[in-house]
Amino acid sequence: MAELEPFHLSLPHIELAGYFSGPVGGRPALSLHGWLDNAGSFSRLAPRLEGVRVLHLDMAGHGLSGHRAAGADYPLWAYAEDVLHVAEHLGWARFGLLGHSLGAIVAVQLAAACPQRIERLALIDGLLPHTEAASEGPARLGQALAERLALASKRRPLYAEREQAIAARLRGRLAVTESGSALLAERGLQAVPGGFTWRTDSRLMLSSPVRLSFEHAVAYARAVQCPALLILADKGVLMAHREAIGGLAMEQVVLPGGHHLHLDDEAGATLVADCINRFHAAT
Repeated sequence: MAELEPFHLSLPHIELAGYFSGPVGGRPALSLHGWLDNAGSFSRLAPRLEGVRVLHLDMAGHGLSGHRAAGADYPLWAYAEDVLHVAEHLGWARFGLLGHSLGAIVAVQLAAACPQRIERLALIDGLLPHTEAASEGPARLGQALAERLALASKRRPLYAEREQAIAARLRGRLAVTESGSALLAERGLQAVPGGFTWRTDSRLMLSSPVRLSFEHAVAYARAVQCPALLILADKGVLMAHREAIGGLAMEQVVLPGGHHLHLDDEAGATLVADCINRFHAAT
């Protein structure tokens, strides 16, 4: 990844890292990446964004940021609180949010909960968290508790060569291209005795102990008051839900590509950047 202005913030509960892109006098914004990714997710997109000063944040447990304390977890609202702490540190009373996947979900919930702070919202193939019926709750909690008890006995994956770790990321639950995986590795891999492993907190792989109902999740999206753009990848995760989200008060655009269309290649990054730049110019 190209050399960019680094960011580091020590909060009482977490160490956060990231990097800035864009002119110092540009409109302030924060970017939030997807699950198991890091701020390198935006490294192709960042130089193409116009007129915005963006802090690309490694969310807690990802990239160069710290892990939550022992006994803590990674609920959506904790990420949202981190964002507000960062904004307070930077003196940003109002700012924009750019989110992909998990980062888009956090951005929606924060924009809905704190409309006075968020002035615009750009989302890339992400909107709502996974949902389920209330009747599934007890089984989900049981599974989550069992996974937490078993975590201490599990070993982190170890790769003898950096290229092996990059190749393993290609086969992840949400696939990415080889060049995209290499960009994520810049902030996501660390050298350890015997080879390399990913920096991400192992607790990020645990099942959530609770999920919202669909109605609860949609209520956040409906509560967004600022101008909002939702970019859907035609081979992404949201196309199956087009009918359910079609009535939301958000501009929706479908672009060719997979879930990581802004990261997978230069062409995808250009399409996403052009779309976001038009949106920013209009708002």
